[in-house]
Amino acid sequence: MTRQEALELLKQHVSNKNLVNHCIACEAIMKRLAKHFGEDEEVWGLAGLLHDLDYDYTKDKPEEHGYKSVEILGNSVSEEIKNAILAHCEKKTPETLMEKALYAVDPTSGFIVAAALIKPEKKLAVVDVEFLKNRFKEKGFARGANREQMKSCENIGLSLKEFYSLSLEAMKSIAEEIGL
Repeated sequence: MTRQEALELLKQHVSNKNLVNHCIACEAIMKRLAKHFGEDEEVWGLAGLLHDLDYDYTKDKPEEHGYKSVEILGNSVSEEIKNAILAHCEKKTPETLMEKALYAVDPTSGFIVAAALIKPEKKLAVVDVEFLKNRFKEKGFARGANREQMKSCENIGLSLKEFYSLSLEAMKSIAEEIGL
């Protein structure tokens, strides 16, 4: 599956523009992490882009989240991508580097968006790693962004600071596309 085919499939199945932007942000971060680790950027990017493909179907049935995406995707992507999708929503234990990365990336993109939105400019350009690290400590900030899941970046050999740096760099590179 090409990136364009994946994006079209995502837009066909996900109606919420903010969720589509979340998936695009996760794609960018996954590609940046793949580059950092010397992995296949396209494969990692597809995992990020498609990880919430089934959200419209499963938002009220979280027990089906991930499984429905794998069903929709069928044989159009590798088992590696499908396993990463399952691991991000805890339907399998994250084992590979890509699975562990996507697990950590999922809440991080939303956390970074929330950080941008509380700034007067509402732009990623004014967010820095120190700002993110300070907000990480605030339990009331971006409550939906699971801190333990973000901190699991340590399982891929990155400190939270390094992880935020790579993630923020990736999201800034697509800021215009996601409206930030």
